Amino acid sequence: MSESLRPDVQWSLPHRAGVGLKAEHYRTILESQPDIGFFEVHAENYMGAGGPPHRFLSAIRESYPLSLHGVGLSIGADRPLDRNHLERLKELIARYTPGLFSEHLAWSSHDCGFLNDLLPVPYTVESLTRIVDHIDEVQEVLGRQMLLENPSTYLAFKESTYSEIDFIATVARRTGCGLLLDVNNVYVASINQQWDPFAYIDAYPLAAVQEIHLAGHAEEADEKGRPLLIDSHDRHVADIVWNLFARAIHQTGPIPTLIEWDANIPDWPALKAEAELADAVIQAATQPASADHVIRRPQSGMTRRQFKEAQTL
Repeated sequence: MSESLRPDVQWSLPHRAGVGLKAEHYRTILESQPDIGFFEVHAENYMGAGGPPHRFLSAIRESYPLSLHGVGLSIGADRPLDRNHLERLKELIARYTPGLFSEHLAWSSHDCGFLNDLLPVPYTVESLTRIVDHIDEVQEVLGRQMLLENPSTYLAFKESTYSEIDFIATVARRTGCGLLLDVNNVYVASINQQWDPFAYIDAYPLAAVQEIHLAGHAEEADEKGRPLLIDSHDRHVADIVWNLFARAIHQTGPIPTLIEWDANIPDWPALKAEAELADAVIQAATQPASADHVIRRPQSGMTRRQFKEAQTL
């Protein structure tokens, strides 16, 4: 990867927890200046030329680093990327100089229509070639590296010839892109497709991970009564996801970690409390294993309180 395709080092994110920036919290953030590592925004929410969203974001940007998360490039689509969308994204990046930019391993457009969802791709040679080409194009236009996020999935394609991990690792190797590890997505997909989430974390190409996402999920059932998890981003991070996060962060070391909460937005103290818990886990990962401090490994069945206490003993 050339120097021009590295993350924006000047505005790099601290190895701490950040939160998704929501309009409900604009004024509280500006008035109280909370101790938060960074804020992340969805690119498509700020592609208008001006107005209150940009006014608040500009003010917050003066005090905090930003991460930019895209949901509309449709990296996995079987059609060319929307160059107008890509150019607007480039303008937004130039305006706010985010430390990291990320997108999803998914598709969300077909012909001239846009679908309000992030849909899965088959893990085939054809998909791999197309996605590599799309990521190369994105990084060339933006002049910087992007991160690719692992998906939450509810089905698998029979024609897939790669495992998800091998597919993602190959994309990262061929394009030089970084990876965003969404730990909640790992757990959602593992339950829906009946595989071991801890084994997934251990096998993932963690050396390429530059950011982690944590979020809540809804628990439902399919037509046969089997568990079906939905990546809802509308509640606290589940205890098991905290345990998976600890498994990952003790292998990667401290990296920027985002709390996503995109629906049923809580009041600011509740969101900040999630970030504080993530910071406690990140801090534990920096402590040497010694007689004075032993890092607590995740254990099955740990409650939220037990987990946090284990990191601070």
